Amino acid sequence: MRLRRFVAALALVALNVPSGVHAERSSAVPARPDDKTIVHVLNRAAFGPRPGDVARVREMGLSAWIESQLRPDRIPDVAVQTRLAGYTTLTLTSREIAQDYFLPMIEARREAKKSAVERSETAPAGRSPAPPERSEGPAGERSEPVPAAEPGQAANARAKRGPGMGMRSVIAELTAQKIVRAVYSERQLEEVMTDFWFNHFNVFAGKGQTRIYLTEYEREAIRPHVLSHFRELLGATAKSPAMLFYLDNARSADPSFAKLAESRLAYVEGRGMSGAGRHGMKATPEQIDQVRKNIPTGINENYARELMELHTLGVDGGYTQQDVVNVARALTGWTIAGPRRPDAGQFVFNPRMHDRGEKVVLGHRIKAGGGMEDGEQVLDILASHPSTAKFIATALVRRFVADQPPASLVARAAETFRRTGGDLREVMRTILTSPEFFAPEAYRAKVKTPFEFVVSALRATDADVQQPFPLERTLQQLGMPLYFCQPPTGYKDTADAWVNSGALIGRMNFALALAANTYRGVALGDPLPDRNQTDADTAVALFLSDDASDGTRATIHKATSAAQVVALALGSPEFQRR
Repeated sequence: MRLRRFVAALALVALNVPSGVHAERSSAVPARPDDKTIVHVLNRAAFGPRPGDVARVREMGLSAWIESQLRPDRIPDVAVQTRLAGYTTLTLTSREIAQDYFLPMIEARREAKKSAVERSETAPAGRSPAPPERSEGPAGERSEPVPAAEPGQAANARAKRGPGMGMRSVIAELTAQKIVRAVYSERQLEEVMTDFWFNHFNVFAGKGQTRIYLTEYEREAIRPHVLSHFRELLGATAKSPAMLFYLDNARSADPSFAKLAESRLAYVEGRGMSGAGRHGMKATPEQIDQVRKNIPTGINENYARELMELHTLGVDGGYTQQDVVNVARALTGWTIAGPRRPDAGQFVFNPRMHDRGEKVVLGHRIKAGGGMEDGEQVLDILASHPSTAKFIATALVRRFVADQPPASLVARAAETFRRTGGDLREVMRTILTSPEFFAPEAYRAKVKTPFEFVVSALRATDADVQQPFPLERTLQQLGMPLYFCQPPTGYKDTADAWVNSGALIGRMNFALALAANTYRGVALGDPLPDRNQTDADTAVALFLSDDASDGTRATIHKATSAAQVVALALGSPEFQRR
């Protein structure tokens, strides 16, 4: 314990001091990069190097490797496809997920509640019946009574129609595939960009039906567009049921339509016949609650505000409250198909909900009488706005270069964005081949998020992740449960969010379990192969690119076993940075 605290304290100090240990770099991709330069690129455009990666990149050529990563569709990814072959929920539509997992879960809860009431009615006087056992999901979310299957077992759950499996099987597989792809994919830049853009367009799995749409959201709205044009990505997220539900646009409607919906609710509540009642029976409280949850209440500004503040223009992007209102009006009717439709769970435009009046957005007039094209015009306006170019460029440079993005690179990336009509591949090429990206001050200037730390440790040790689910528990303990970031801002990727002594001790505990080969679901071979020096020197060379402070080297040399050597290297200040 004393050793862990010593290393965590050492890391806490070092994380606030730039490394400064690096050779000068040229203004473009070096023709003959040293190993540290290659590791730098692998720590930014990938989730860190695996054993042998540095040599492979050196042989291929750094420029060629970067260019290949910018074209992920040309890179075979057999290892990932093999590992994900048994994850059956990843290819399901939202409607199939609702039918096979969500609705059985709801029915199981309803039956459990009914049984609890019946037990209460029959229990002896003075004794309360024990409630059914329940478990906590990520972020304290209440889950179904029966424990969920591990990832990869959802096929059996689906075949058995086990209602207790519920949505936890779906979220477990979604979480597992994210970890598996990050660790094993050859398309590393695509995985980094998928992580970045999901976080940029964040939705929270813990909000009601959002979880039904989450698998399709990442698969269809995010992943295919991470290196395409920004307008395509923006449109895909805007039409995603996950986003529409999470930020309440699915219920945003013209006030006249909302009044009709209010009348329907009054009708269901008993002022006339029940909505389900051809026989004059009154609606049950559950039926009334369900209608109330889905009833439009007028114009909802939630998505419109986040669309401009977080997704495009930025908080200082030049929009006004009236712009928020008019964007919300333009997007009325962008909703989700109901359960009785053949396209249930998909985006649909409902013209009856749409505000057909004239709108002015950022000085652009949208004529009265329009329909779905009003919203498309809004997205066109936002995607082509100069503030969006700067905002997106700043976010990308912050992720790939430094917490304080160099203004010169932001300006050039924003210019590339404007010149190419938001071509994200070209923007990334500008960033990854820039002198600022290769500058000495950019080396180890970023602190790894918990996800980046865990994945990079698995890659560095060439771990065999046989069961990813325990890794999600670790990420939850480290403060980063996947898909469960509640605010639309997403997780921060700057040091201030992740640097504290408690978090660093948690990282050290993970490193100790991983290095000792006692972490459930993960198997290590020999993490220190081909030893030709001491274990400590080999670890510094393998995991830290032979670039460690005197304090780190001295601490690692105090280790008494190979496992402790590996743990101290993974827990070192240098490994916490990328």
